[in-house]
Amino acid sequence: MDSTSQTLKEIDEAREKEDLKKLEAVFFVSARFLNMQELISLTDLNPIILSELIEKLQDKYDKQDSAVEVIEKNGMWKMDVRSQYYNIINKLAGGKSEFSKAEQETLGIIAFKQPIKQSVIIKIRGNKAYDHIKKFEDVGLIKKKKIGHTEELSLSEDFYDYFTFQGENFNADMKSAINSP
Repeated sequence: MDSTSQTLKEIDEAREKEDLKKLEAVFFVSARFLNMQELISLTDLNPIILSELIEKLQDKYDKQDSAVEVIEKNGMWKMDVRSQYYNIINKLAGGKSEFSKAEQETLGIIAFKQPIKQSVIIKIRGNKAYDHIKKFEDVGLIKKKKIGHTEELSLSEDFYDYFTFQGENFNADMKSAINSP
């Protein structure tokens, strides 16, 4: 290999390292699921490069046996702490959340009353609930089933993994959350 091609290879490797750091920073700061369009917008990288970098970042955390991982759900990605460390994170978690208070309330009603018709949720929560439901579906927290002119909503299996609750405990927690002022 001549010195010119060696230099080009070093430049490519340095660029990739920098792009990887940029993507890692975006994931770290966002703390939520991001779709490809959002990643493109935030990093100014093309989708082919982003897809490769996401895989490399996932491999990096796997090889390092890190407490952090990059997870993918329905074409969206998020940096998160591995599930075995949720108990530590739950102790540290403050009032901030990936979901707004209004979104949390909508999800709480779905969780507590499931299965529930989307039309009932809209009557209770208003038209903004359509956006909430779309977000929950995109992240994979709820399932939809067509019933007449509306949809029936229920929690997906991923919901319980996402929030690390166990059935009965979750229902008790949701009852108190819904009934509190």
